[in-house]
Amino acid sequence: MSIAQERRNRRQRRVRLQIRRKAAGRPRLSVFRSSKHIYAQIIDDGSGVTVAAASTIDQGMKGKLKTGADVAAAQEVGKLIAERALAAGVKEVVFDRGGYLFHGRVKALADAAREGGLSF
Repeated sequence: MSIAQERRNRRQRRVRLQIRRKAAGRPRLSVFRSSKHIYAQIIDDGSGVTVAAASTIDQGMKGKLKTGADVAAAQEVGKLIAERALAAGVKEVVFDRGGYLFHGRVKALADAAREGGLSF
């Protein structure tokens, strides 16, 4: 494992520990970003179930987006995850940035999810 991956894994563990302490039973909105796509899941850690998921590789998203690795794509995924979460009955979540810094695509996804109706 490279040094950069190891550092991200350490940050990820640290962030998830803080989230577990502050969650108070709320599901978490977990974000993963790769060099080509961005993914979001709402996970209920109490039962270990994924409640809702969205990504730039979903069938409906591929036609809309020029690329899956930019801020516009992250905003679309944020809107879609908020829509799917509200349909599943989830309104309040804890945001899990997954060790990534809160800027760029991660921030765009979070802001779009907030605008879509999720509160965190």
